[in-house]
Amino acid sequence: MKLRTLAPLLAAALLLVGCADNSADEAAVDAPAGEVRSWQQIRESGVLRVGTITDYPPNEFKTDDGRPTGWAVELVEAIADDLGLEVEYELLLFDNILPRIEGGAIDIGVGSFTDTRERQEVVDFVNYYEAGSLWAAPAGSDVDPEHACGLSVAVMSGGTQHLVELPERSAACEAAGEEPIEILPFTGQPEVTNAVVGGKADAFSADSPVTIDAIGALDGELEAVGELFDAAPYGLPVAKGSELAEPVRESLQRLIDDGTYEALLREYRSEAGAIERATINVATE
Repeated sequence: MKLRTLAPLLAAALLLVGCADNSADEAAVDAPAGEVRSWQQIRESGVLRVGTITDYPPNEFKTDDGRPTGWAVELVEAIADDLGLEVEYELLLFDNILPRIEGGAIDIGVGSFTDTRERQEVVDFVNYYEAGSLWAAPAGSDVDPEHACGLSVAVMSGGTQHLVELPERSAACEAAGEEPIEILPFTGQPEVTNAVVGGKADAFSADSPVTIDAIGALDGELEAVGELFDAAPYGLPVAKGSELAEPVRESLQRLIDDGTYEALLREYRSEAGAIERATINVATE
């Protein structure tokens, strides 16, 4: 799926409007001047500096005491452990992660980033999952994503569903002489889900593992509507040309081969997007 595709990537400072919430413990900072650490420097430090969002369950969220968690976060922890490194977190807004990587402040990001060719202009991606977009609506509703004119649809602010999918669907409605789609952006997936459950929106569109998790967590209140579409790879971003990409890819492949990867995805009901081969910069669009 094309989850959170960037608006045009600028050479100096990206990015999209963020897809993370605005909690006080999540830094909204500019990328500092600095240098990207070499793989040798990372190994000698014994620490992998990870920037993550915490508002996109089940991929990335936080425990009641504020600790980052989610299957993508745990996957990076498993990679770090395999590489003999401790993890040092920086909680960030989504749109700050790539600038922090470019500036050398963090080594790797976790944010359900879709690997795209335009993002590859400024970072490299270690590909770890295949996701798509999937709609959800109240159980028993007659919502159909292919006939959504006049509906209100909630989305994460700054994601592809917000910036590309729904505007295109809405424009097609207007071109056909029908009512546009009312697009309701929110800064966190819990707010997106609550908008539908609370009757403020007819449906939401989100990344497939996020939609599946929301449906499972609400015990029959929501159901998937329509088919999964726009499949595309997730990637863990590292600095462009970084020596870190290949060690991370090799580690991920070991976790795939020994079953750790699949077991982790199954724990979070996210195994549908599992991959068999870890890659770097696999996106073609």
